[in-house]
Amino acid sequence: MAENCLECGEKIVGRADKKFCSDYCRNSYNNKLNKDSKNLIRNINNRLRKNYRILEELNPQAKSKATKSQLLSKGFNFEYITSIYTTKKGTVYYFVYDQGYLPLENDYFALVKRLDS
Repeated sequence: MAENCLECGEKIVGRADKKFCSDYCRNSYNNKLNKDSKNLIRNINNRLRKNYRILEELNPQAKSKATKSQLLSKGFNFEYITSIYTTKKGTVYYFVYDQGYLPLENDYFALVKRLDS
């Protein structure tokens, strides 16, 4: 049991298992704890969000095609994905969350959306 607030150090009044004196201190403490303190993490998350938005924009019906130049012209970065899915036949799909792509011939990509998520 914390006798003093973990955020501001004030004496806590109330339940024995209380860690904070107020909602403000609890929120402030957790915001500091969960903040993307490193630029690397923040930059990667921003990159993933951008890639996701691009795939979502080019694939509104959950299944479509796009060219490599279409993806690149919108700023897509092929280095940032969240998962890889390999089918039983060995076909490799690359995903950014539930939006994915499959490299095809002649710099074309099949864009897909994973519907089971």
